[in-house]
Amino acid sequence: MQTISWTVSPSEDGKKLRSVLKGSLGLSSHALASLTHTKTGIQVNGSRPLDNIVLYTGDVITVEVGDRKPPSATVVPLDAPLDIVYEDEHLLVVNKPAGMVSLASLSRPDSPSVPSVLAYRYGVDVPFHIVNRLDKGTSGLMVVSKNGYTHNLLRQMLHSPEFCREYRGISVGCPSEESGIIDLPIGRAEGSIVKRMIRPDGAPSISRYQVLQRRGNLTLLALIPETGRTHQLRVHCAAISCPLAGDWLYGTEDHALIARPALHSYALHLRHPVTGRQLELTAPLPEDMVGLLEPFRS
Repeated sequence: MQTISWTVSPSEDGKKLRSVLKGSLGLSSHALASLTHTKTGIQVNGSRPLDNIVLYTGDVITVEVGDRKPPSATVVPLDAPLDIVYEDEHLLVVNKPAGMVSLASLSRPDSPSVPSVLAYRYGVDVPFHIVNRLDKGTSGLMVVSKNGYTHNLLRQMLHSPEFCREYRGISVGCPSEESGIIDLPIGRAEGSIVKRMIRPDGAPSISRYQVLQRRGNLTLLALIPETGRTHQLRVHCAAISCPLAGDWLYGTEDHALIARPALHSYALHLRHPVTGRQLELTAPLPEDMVGLLEPFRS
């Protein structure tokens, strides 16, 4: 069982155990309730605490963070290419290729997915939790946690300065300004369970963009989503009359140009939720996007 340890600091001297577990370690009430019913779930100085004890400077808290429930039986192991950009005992970051889905599907268990490839490499008994999903046609960096504790911490950090994702997109047309903020609410399009649209009653949605390069009518953009709506960057680019190349849903399908929406999760700026280490990771543009902007390779 995977564990984490925490040494009580002088500023935490005299605090109750639950206060430190929820505050400094970020454990949820649900996790605490589960851990208190196990003999070794929570220990202080190597022993199981009898109650919500008072802590003192130097006390060492040990918490089990490994998953107790078995992984989903719907994941069918599959051997397919998937680059691991970063890995430690708490999480890993993959460079997902376009065409691979983020989650395993009940209706299509043999379809390449991030969980199915990880199950093939690590075994079906190893649990993985997808933190930030990418559309099937979007390539690039995705974060995957190795336990529910890390997953919960990462989800709380999403769309904050501690967990910032930067994309590269190639649009048809160029924004009127070299950089800007797109602040337009997004909601479900009428009559569709897939398509989204800009609508006054939609959820607040904010994206930042910067023009990096131009080639004819194509523009390489740096895109940063400050919120996490479905299809957000694709909808926002289309809303400023610069749909992504190849975007069949919000622009024009053109397989001669590119066979998918030209969107790539390019960079990740992440404060590690357990170690506090700052991770700065990048994944270069895939060849189908590079080909649109030769000789530019930003």
